[in-house]
Amino acid sequence: MAESFGRWTHQSLGIAAALVALALLTLPGDGSSQDKAVTFTGDVAPIMQDNCVRCHQESSIAPMSLRTYEEASPYASLIKYMVTRRLMPPYHYDHDVGIQELQSDWRLSDREIETIAAWVDAGAPEGKPEEMPAQRQFEPYDHWNMQEVLGREPDLVIESKPFDVPAEGGDLWWRPVVDIPLDRDRKVRAIETRPTYPDGVQTVHHGNVKLVTQDEETGEWIAGGNYSEYAMGKVGELFPPDAYRILPHDGLIQFDIHYYPGGSAQGRGEKIVAKDNVVRTAFWFYDDDELPEFEQKLTNFGLEGDIILEPGGTAMTQGFHVVLDHPLRIDQFQAHGHVHLHAMKALAIYPDGKQETLSMTTNFSAKWHHSYIYEADAAPLLPTGTVLVLTGWYDNTENNPLATDPSVWVTRGSRTTDEMSHAWIGVTHLTEEGYQRIKAERETNMVPVAGG
Repeated sequence: MAESFGRWTHQSLGIAAALVALALLTLPGDGSSQDKAVTFTGDVAPIMQDNCVRCHQESSIAPMSLRTYEEASPYASLIKYMVTRRLMPPYHYDHDVGIQELQSDWRLSDREIETIAAWVDAGAPEGKPEEMPAQRQFEPYDHWNMQEVLGREPDLVIESKPFDVPAEGGDLWWRPVVDIPLDRDRKVRAIETRPTYPDGVQTVHHGNVKLVTQDEETGEWIAGGNYSEYAMGKVGELFPPDAYRILPHDGLIQFDIHYYPGGSAQGRGEKIVAKDNVVRTAFWFYDDDELPEFEQKLTNFGLEGDIILEPGGTAMTQGFHVVLDHPLRIDQFQAHGHVHLHAMKALAIYPDGKQETLSMTTNFSAKWHHSYIYEADAAPLLPTGTVLVLTGWYDNTENNPLATDPSVWVTRGSRTTDEMSHAWIGVTHLTEEGYQRIKAERETNMVPVAGG
């Protein structure tokens, strides 16, 4: 399929939830004449079970367990601080700008945030032990997330060649090429890339999966586009039922893995902190009788121009991408940058001149990444002629808690201490007939969604 984008560019785990000590508080009731006292066991623990303890438990990735009142109570004030500022759960998508209909939305509701805040303000009473919900059971952290979503194990797992990560030092890159063990091309329904746990999670800055195919005439192997991307926090990608990514049987996969042995991986007195480390990619295929209509591609949309952050300075870059020869549907959006990127916006300018903000991440954090997948009926439709504008903002001041050293200059580059800016966007390539049909179906169903 012909490439659909021309482009102009110019410059332009912290913590989560929990609870604490004693006292009572009342919240506005549900219409009854009697107010309800807010307690940990009766009100806050269910919120924690649904939103926090997947990571905040023993042998998982968060720094403390918050499953019980005894575990959570020392962190009550911190919990309130994190949830009221929407820093936890770590889902940085704005709650009042852009398309709000998202799959697997981690954001707490206003009511849940009010409940936690009121409970802490009241002194964090424990409540009645019999009201404590049963502890949810979770698969180990290295379990495939998409296996839970689809109810089955992956059809294929491909892993990189092993690599020894030293306990000390700077950025390292490992780009092994491996075979695709298939006897025919397959259409992919879902994909998930992740490093080994725990040392891989602590040392892999990112892990990209690229396709390499052979030119039929020259026999030359050609590096193709990006296929999947891992960064800390991502849980995999599930494609709409009418879309697929193709995995060719006669191609190769190149892993592009960026290791950084800093942070919790250092200081152990070891020469190697992650021996024989690998990054794995799991694939779930469509059955042969399933016929998804459109191909989706993971596209790297750059925000180009210079990124030059002087000490204590800020900057902004933009990227302009025009839909050239056929309509598109944007299925997912993910900002990517390092510690100085603090916000990114995706804006569509439709052929009739209408402008619409599709997505906004005001409090981007490089410590946790999400691919924000739109609900099927909310994914924006971009007719031919639409311009997609991406804007990124950067902060090298003392107001940025992630900035490693605001007293030094920062420029664009691949090292962890450098800066970069692009967006990983899942783009489904539509025919004109398919675009018109999807648009008409939405209008028939009276779905108020983005799209020209």
